[in-house]
Amino acid sequence: MATKHEQILNYIEDLPIGSKISVRLIAKDLNVSEGTAYRAIKEAENIGYVSTIERVGTIRIEKKKKENIEKLTFAEVVNIVDGQVLGGRSGLHKTLNKFVIGAMKLEAMMRYTDKGSLLIVGNRVKAQEKALNAGAAILITGGFDTTDHVKQLADQYELPVISCSYDTFTVAAMINRAIYDQLIKKEIIIVDDIYTPLDDTYVLKEGDTIEKWYALNNETKHSRYPVIDRDQRIIGIVTSKDIIGKPEHLKIEKVMTKHPISVQTNTSLASAAHTMVWQGIELLPVVDEQNIFQGVITRQDVIKGLQNNQRQPQIGETIDDIVQKQLHYDAESSFFTTEVTPQMTNHIGSLSYGVFASLITEVCNQILKQQKTGDMVIENLSIYYMKPVQIGSHLTIVPQILELGRKFAKVDVQVLSNDELAGKAMIMTQFINR
Repeated sequence: MATKHEQILNYIEDLPIGSKISVRLIAKDLNVSEGTAYRAIKEAENIGYVSTIERVGTIRIEKKKKENIEKLTFAEVVNIVDGQVLGGRSGLHKTLNKFVIGAMKLEAMMRYTDKGSLLIVGNRVKAQEKALNAGAAILITGGFDTTDHVKQLADQYELPVISCSYDTFTVAAMINRAIYDQLIKKEIIIVDDIYTPLDDTYVLKEGDTIEKWYALNNETKHSRYPVIDRDQRIIGIVTSKDIIGKPEHLKIEKVMTKHPISVQTNTSLASAAHTMVWQGIELLPVVDEQNIFQGVITRQDVIKGLQNNQRQPQIGETIDDIVQKQLHYDAESSFFTTEVTPQMTNHIGSLSYGVFASLITEVCNQILKQQKTGDMVIENLSIYYMKPVQIGSHLTIVPQILELGRKFAKVDVQVLSNDELAGKAMIMTQFINR
């Protein structure tokens, strides 16, 4: 039996795209408290079913697929620019393919404005009318209003007309930044990308006996199986160690590991890898937001995902990307060199503490990969000496492997600036091996 929370989420998911939602309306329609409705709406927003816009309300939007994550909805644009919707509210769920800055003659402007685009323009009413007729939404800068005719067109075509107080350059920069941030998110591998779904997973069910484990083992040669109840919720994990010496008629619930650690479909691969290493787990159940069993992720899945996680040139750069690009390895001397660029500094112009940690981590990662170890997971990073390093300084980073085992390593790192000691750190790592 689904909980009230799940019933509300299912109700929201089934609403037509563009529907307006309110706490009071859902509480009344589903006969639940306003507190329960509010929590479910917040959960729906986190999942991506709805978007809440100031002065507009909460609307049902289309959940974005990962391959289209770089496309923004007009609802998201309203939030980004702190805008006010003047017309075409029913089209806020639509996505924009590109944005056009209307800083040219009308005829030239219309050559770039087509269906699905967003025209950023000032109080030029003719341009606004033509853009709407061409299937484009409007973002009016400078805090200007528009005519009733433009608002009527917007409602008719279901294309939003948004007004904001910022200038054109600032608005374009804000939208560009939001798209850039989405591109970075697009690259991050999550459990949903690599897990084995329920249809391809062998499971034991509540009430099964150890005899069923042996039958599955003979069929699949696997030694670990999730145990689920009648509502498809995960209740345990059973392995070969659990059933050794136990009678075959004994129920699985008597021998399984109860309340197993699980991950959600939106958990990052890095987090799943960390959990597996520290807990010594070979198989993790995957659940959705309602804790319904979706499938499993294995250690082999994690290793394969980490190995396939190659940087893509069209993806926005993070600090780690900048650090990785600017590190140069000297094979003869076994040290690394880099230069402190403006992006790597803090507000007073010195090398940022966070970037310093990234440099140390990347150097350790590269030096350990030369030893043909597995993928690295940091157990402890201790920076026990660091002095200010200014913009433009040339750094020499000297790693020294103190201990190297099959499953762990300990590395000491020295950082020199102009041949003077600028920092020292110690890293302890574990490896994800097959």
